[in-house]
Amino acid sequence: MTQHKLLQNFEIKGYQSALIEWFDDNHRSLPWRENKDPYRVWVSEIMLQQTRVDTVIPYYLNFMREFPSLEDLATAEEDRLLKAWEGLGYYSRVRNLQTAVREVVSEYGGQVPKTRAEISTLKGIGPYTAGAILSIAYGKPEPAVDGNVMRVLSRVLLVKEDIAKAKTRKLFEEILYELIPQLDPSAFNQGLMELGALICTPTSPGCLLCPVRTYCRAYHAGQEHNLPIKSKKKKPIEKKMAALVLINKNGEVLIEKRPEIGLLARLWHFPNIEITQEQSGVEELVSFCKSEYDASVEIDTPIQFVQHVFSHLIWNITVYDVTIENQSIEETETRKWVSWKQIEQYAFPVSHQKIIEHCKKEA
Repeated sequence: MTQHKLLQNFEIKGYQSALIEWFDDNHRSLPWRENKDPYRVWVSEIMLQQTRVDTVIPYYLNFMREFPSLEDLATAEEDRLLKAWEGLGYYSRVRNLQTAVREVVSEYGGQVPKTRAEISTLKGIGPYTAGAILSIAYGKPEPAVDGNVMRVLSRVLLVKEDIAKAKTRKLFEEILYELIPQLDPSAFNQGLMELGALICTPTSPGCLLCPVRTYCRAYHAGQEHNLPIKSKKKKPIEKKMAALVLINKNGEVLIEKRPEIGLLARLWHFPNIEITQEQSGVEELVSFCKSEYDASVEIDTPIQFVQHVFSHLIWNITVYDVTIENQSIEETETRKWVSWKQIEQYAFPVSHQKIIEHCKKEA
């Protein structure tokens, strides 16, 4: 097999040894590293997608208490599942995880597949997650290329390709098939991830502390601050929203379930609309209540302003409250009257959790 041109004259064995030795001596103690159970590794990798380690730790510990096995997760009701994930965001991750776990239980006898071909067919498992599970849990020499890994290798090998492009990810996968040691791929892959998280950071790489500085081409060329190359994302779209905390004479609040598909699908929220006119939103909310609930309301000043930033979208939400005395809004499967105590049983997006917290403080 012809060696990749980027690895020519690169001391592969020395780099492998230095990285693995550093990882063995310096890795963080994290709950998903307590053992190499593939289910535990899988859950952690899904949670860690686009989410900080410090944020994930308490969620992970709670999730594993709630669903300690594949079978527990496979049979869990969705509302309970979403409640356990509440606040982590990107809720399609946990829905896809449950779908895939159910397939593993029914089609693979509860054993997480050991080959890339099989594991890659499971919903929500892309090339990185497949490589992470196979290498960490099963000791397979499979690449796991995420942003951390691309940043580290861009510097180590002086790669000036745009890491936001799919072809660059493919390039690093090709390189890693030659770079990963056969004997300890788990420590090597985790070492790359750990190095990117702790030392080879995006803006201030700690080169003087780096265990593989000797092998780093960018460091020797004085290019470590210029790499990786990454094209900028599009600026997120801002939307003006209005939300309504609608309270009945019994002190119960109206909550509704979001649609089956789309952003934050099937989570609960307070009635809300996008404001289309250059005004406060009061008139549009009044019209909304009349058309949606056949309820006449008088809305006064806002009680709260909430901003929530998604990767592609920003919600600027003005929150109002109103108590209705005479009108009756009937409950349905997707619309409920609940007390402030009962509301804790339902999973809400972060933006609406902030509304709940505010209203409870004011109550």
